[in-house]
Amino acid sequence: MPNFLEISSVDPENLRHILEQAVKMKKKCKGLTKGATHHDLPLHGHIAALIFEKPSLRTRVSFDIGVRQLGGQPILLSSNEIHLGKGETIADTARVLSRFVDIAMIRTFAQTSLNEFAASADIPLINGLTNASHPCQVMADIMTFEEHRGDIKGKHVVWVGVGSNVCSSFIEAAAQLEFKFTFCGPPSLQPDTKPIQFAKSKGVDIQIESNPELAVAKADLIVTDVWKSMHDQINQEKEQNSDLFHYQVNDQLMKNASSDTLFMHCLPAHREEEVTSSVLDGKNSVVFDESENRLHVQKGILRWCLNL
Repeated sequence: MPNFLEISSVDPENLRHILEQAVKMKKKCKGLTKGATHHDLPLHGHIAALIFEKPSLRTRVSFDIGVRQLGGQPILLSSNEIHLGKGETIADTARVLSRFVDIAMIRTFAQTSLNEFAASADIPLINGLTNASHPCQVMADIMTFEEHRGDIKGKHVVWVGVGSNVCSSFIEAAAQLEFKFTFCGPPSLQPDTKPIQFAKSKGVDIQIESNPELAVAKADLIVTDVWKSMHDQINQEKEQNSDLFHYQVNDQLMKNASSDTLFMHCLPAHREEEVTSSVLDGKNSVVFDESENRLHVQKGILRWCLNL
């Protein structure tokens, strides 16, 4: 059974299969827990361990509800409740949990923790977020875009601000699903080189543009993220970078894009910092559709990992 660790590690055909499953399940579920009318419960008899080393709203709730809607049973574990590298190696924790549960999701800090768990587990593992990537979020973002604008292939996504973990996963998605991607932010806060190199290996050229007005001019989608992340080790550099407000997504910047250009943010947002409330709550914003679609796309990932 496969892991879902990075967008770069899953074939484009399987990424597309997950998205198609998510759309079908959303229609059946009608988008609301109380409206769910499932005729089949593919996770019946399955138990999912949901492991959280860092705080969470969307990841925690969407995975918990998703497992339940598919007929499975979630067990939520925080770093305060299990050893996970403190008093017991991550590898041993993975081996123990493999004897109890059928699948695991981990939301952790270091990418090495995710990889160590996956290497020792005998069950599928889903990356619920690391410092380096956030593949579940980007899958939900792509699902959301396609609901509003159709196939993302050939479209132009512009990332404005800080090259975060979500940005890295978006770059990998651009390579796998063949859409254009431009990063626009301070030179010192550009995305990690690893996903850029992956994109180049797939023949996709990731553009870097320092001028936000020029960057968004032909964008189909504008995306941003918080400047100060809960896990970031370069917060001090960000706080000292007075140029960041030059990359704020506000009404003036949106006017440089097309009138139907979508806006996304993975949330939580720091209003009036990386994005203004007028944009976040505006007619082009689909941020709460993104949040809802975390539920549906993660159900698709769970089913794919368990071959159900």
